[in-house]
Amino acid sequence: MPTQNALRSKPAGRTAKQTADFLLIETMRWEPQDGFLRLDQHLRRLSRSADALGFRQPDGAEAQLKAAVSGSGPLRVRLAMTYRGKIDITTTPFEPEPEGRIWRLRIAGQRLASDDSLFRHKTTRRAPYDAARAEFSKAEADEVLLLNERGELCEGTITNLFVEAEDGQLLTPPLSSGLLPGVLRADLIRERKARSQVLMPDDLKHRKVFVGNSLRGLIAAELVE
Repeated sequence: MPTQNALRSKPAGRTAKQTADFLLIETMRWEPQDGFLRLDQHLRRLSRSADALGFRQPDGAEAQLKAAVSGSGPLRVRLAMTYRGKIDITTTPFEPEPEGRIWRLRIAGQRLASDDSLFRHKTTRRAPYDAARAEFSKAEADEVLLLNERGELCEGTITNLFVEAEDGQLLTPPLSSGLLPGVLRADLIRERKARSQVLMPDDLKHRKVFVGNSLRGLIAAELVE
């Protein structure tokens, strides 16, 4: 039976040893011609999470990021920051999704707790997401969606979820459902291309569905049942 339990984390009061593997992370895209996509938004989210979780504020993150990138092709850039504010940056070549590709979505048995505020921050504590992803092979699903304890759609393991409304605007689950406020999601809401609304699995039927994040952009998707 798939587990219905969500990881409940308590970041406050950890010892130095306990926080050694607890990192804040930001994953972004760099283009040779355009530089970093949404860099300011990523750095603002990093700063907000550091403040909320008791991390030191990132010092010189932008300069370190710009020093870490070069080349003639797009890069996936991952920033990881320790509790003490030390930053580590890794880069790998990034291959954008082929035009016209549609991701296959499945819904996990693993649930997220809507009141667990830790998962509103991008960190290395990913047990529920990893458990959800492990329920299906890569051949069965390109992305796996999680529900909360009320059966509401939350997000994918690496993406936010979007459903096209009748007026053409995108609907995306609200923070109250329990999810990471993605940088791409925030941009679409700010640009009035998306709005938040509670979504249930039936809302994915007979509508255009997308998943996306700041690295990959919006990707057309469909639920596989």
